[in-house]
Amino acid sequence: MPSPLSQRLAEIVGAPHVLSGAACAPYVIEGRTPELAVFPGAKEEVAAVLAMAADGGVPVTPWGGGTRMGLGAPPAHPGLVLGLGRLARLVEHEPGDLTATVEAGMTVEALQAALGRRGQWLSLDPPEASRATVGGILASNASGPRRHLYGTARDLLIGLTMVLADGTIVRGGGKVVKNVAGYDLPKLVIGSFGTLGVIVEATMKLRPRPDCDRLVIARFGTLGEAGSGVRAVMASDLVPSALELADAEVLRALDGEAGSDGAALLVGVDGLAEQVEWQCAELTRLLKDCGLRDWRLLDGEERDQAWRLLGRMAPAVFPEGSAGMSWGVLPTQVPELMERGGEIARRRGLRAALSAHAGVGMVSAALGAAGAGAQRVAETLGEWRALVNASGGHALVEWAPLAVKERISVWDTPGPAQRIMKQIKAELDPRGILNPGRFVGGI
Repeated sequence: MPSPLSQRLAEIVGAPHVLSGAACAPYVIEGRTPELAVFPGAKEEVAAVLAMAADGGVPVTPWGGGTRMGLGAPPAHPGLVLGLGRLARLVEHEPGDLTATVEAGMTVEALQAALGRRGQWLSLDPPEASRATVGGILASNASGPRRHLYGTARDLLIGLTMVLADGTIVRGGGKVVKNVAGYDLPKLVIGSFGTLGVIVEATMKLRPRPDCDRLVIARFGTLGEAGSGVRAVMASDLVPSALELADAEVLRALDGEAGSDGAALLVGVDGLAEQVEWQCAELTRLLKDCGLRDWRLLDGEERDQAWRLLGRMAPAVFPEGSAGMSWGVLPTQVPELMERGGEIARRRGLRAALSAHAGVGMVSAALGAAGAGAQRVAETLGEWRALVNASGGHALVEWAPLAVKERISVWDTPGPAQRIMKQIKAELDPRGILNPGRFVGGI
């Protein structure tokens, strides 16, 4: 017999859009099954669901494509999963203004396909674009290799509609690139992992598709030589769209060859065909002075396949049983910290795969931990965090088995900002129903 809560939700969204029991299996979070999963078909229905949850004190976990649900502290009580998959329309596309308004549940891949028919694109390439939703990448501020040139979701957001925890629908920003200056509430929500409000619609800035798009894979004997290549590119007149550094483990996954070694620098270049051709030629000339072994120029499907892998190179190396961190450090520190991170893992008898958005100082570090105990994995992640913190950076556990998360904090120390973050949370979600306990500082 349906529970009273299930019946009330069915009255809002329709019975077929409320799941319970075994049907909730795809929405398990850190081994914990939600009480119900509900899928509204309009922002007004999202508002009604949240108002009802707030009245009953029921925790709510917003769910886009589910690609980042492994990030965050385990929930004490998942309560309701609020799926946004039915909110998947391209509401408005203004090619002349280079803007689009899209519902939060639309996947990035579907959005890019729709925009591509008018020769435009959203200049984001997050991992798993076929599943990742616009709302999800905004809530987690996810990005991919092309953030080197085009920035992150935060940089492309113009306006946003969200539903607060009490069911109030609010709109911030506008629909054109130039807006009146003032408090930027929408951008406060970016990267808040659904703890401040549920994003239901966003207006984003677009770009024309480039005439030509190439990817250069440059191979080196050592990570240090590849790092020299990064510095040479950064100091040059070249304007790459992506600048990715990969260690030997990642290179093996990229190649599919058991014998690959050394390291690689992967450089994206796009624009007018003449500009791309010049940049590729200049790039190889520069890299020869850094110990370049060989290089390949990828185009067409081979390039597209490599781009898809680039978004999650390190996590793709190891099967289940692994763990991973992201590090935010100075770009100049990336090669050295990657080398030292690999040494730490090897000293503890584990394998590591490390890649980086080298130009912006974001490192993705995966640990091959099959057969290793949770304590050893947690200690290795802890040593990685100490290494990064000592360099002035920060480290976040991106994913790990529950037994590991019980031994190490997912989030780095937030510092003085934690007090302000808690005050904002208390203002927007005083009953603490949105993703409670999963964010920084237990927010």
